[in-house]
Amino acid sequence: MHPGRVDLGRRRLLTGMAGLAAAGGLAGCVRGSSTSTVPGAVNLYNDNATWTAGYEKAGAVLKRVTGYALRPLSNASTTSYQEVVQTSTETDKAADVAKWANGYALYSLARRGGLSDLSDAWDAARAQGWVSAGLRPAVSYEGKVYGMPLYQSSYVVFYAKAVFAKYRLEVPTTWDELMHNAAVLKRNGVTPFLGTQSGTWPAFEWFEELVSKLDPDFYTRLVAGRARYTDDTVVEAMDIWRGLIAKGYMTSPDFDQANGPAQMKSGKLAMFLHGSWEAAAIGAGGLRPDIDYGAFILPTVHPGTKASVITESGVLVVPRRAADHKGAMAAVQGWLDPRVQRVWSDFLQDSSANPTVRPSNPVVRSIQQDITTHGRQLLTRYNEASPPNLIQGNILDLGNFMIHPSEAKSTLRSMQARADTEWDLWRKGGQ
Repeated sequence: MHPGRVDLGRRRLLTGMAGLAAAGGLAGCVRGSSTSTVPGAVNLYNDNATWTAGYEKAGAVLKRVTGYALRPLSNASTTSYQEVVQTSTETDKAADVAKWANGYALYSLARRGGLSDLSDAWDAARAQGWVSAGLRPAVSYEGKVYGMPLYQSSYVVFYAKAVFAKYRLEVPTTWDELMHNAAVLKRNGVTPFLGTQSGTWPAFEWFEELVSKLDPDFYTRLVAGRARYTDDTVVEAMDIWRGLIAKGYMTSPDFDQANGPAQMKSGKLAMFLHGSWEAAAIGAGGLRPDIDYGAFILPTVHPGTKASVITESGVLVVPRRAADHKGAMAAVQGWLDPRVQRVWSDFLQDSSANPTVRPSNPVVRSIQQDITTHGRQLLTRYNEASPPNLIQGNILDLGNFMIHPSEAKSTLRSMQARADTEWDLWRKGGQ
């Protein structure tokens, strides 16, 4: 059996068994004294306890706007959390509101029929200019909106200003300028780029960037199953990536991204490709925005290529069987209110999904202005842009490529074989 092939019947059986196990332990799956409903607050299931203070601060404003605060209940185990949310949408033990991913992770949940239609809430937000129309495809399924954007992050290249100043480097606007900077940095003993597969998921970051900066329309077709991983554009992206690794322009593949800010501060690392949400961690590492660090969007590889940016937007979903469905719908409808988003954006040090709320972080604000000025095409992050089982397997292949960059061709053949299998399963109704 090909490593990308999973028997559909077995897949459904395992999913059902996991769901039964998750349902049995639902009450103890989240962090908090009780999962019961509290008057005037809706339970928010989430997988990030570090955002608890932010949820509470934004929730306090939300209560003034809608009458409902947020009561965050977190579960740090990704696998356990996913099972709990998937199961809770099919039982009477549903969360009021749950944090989820956009794109195909959301489509997979929506097609099961357990989510509430949020189209009216979306339309109300759009009428007031509180959300960008470009985000709708990633939060809707078969014409109906099922997720309200939680935030809107952009993939950018953070850079250490002191390092750039020391070697008299300018912020690159072309690929040739970027490669010039990398050569100068490497020659002076500074690692130009952070690139890693440590933790598994980061392996897709440079892949999505290189493919989209070669041709954003091709990237869109690729993740939608209308182009092949063995096509010339992907081959070129992998050749460029392999070249960056061969020249020593990247950190070792086992580098811990958590050490990125400290390496930038020490002058050992110049650039860090990551989501704009990393601004908070960089700030916590002692680097001041627009003084010690800046950011830019990766230039296109070839002149004349359409401007684009990879975006990520988690979502809030409301199970149809939510314990406090009325409160959950009210809270989600008020989530994008500028008063709520001002507090939330300041906490995250990132962009709000509401374009009327300007980021307080000047570096993130400059990125938001760049996206608007250049009319950049918004592209869904690779992690959410295709069926989950396809993405998970391909990320493992990309991680292996980073360790063994000479195996580009076999990596792409494996990714395409998995794509053939998983797209067929998806179109037949498999998860």
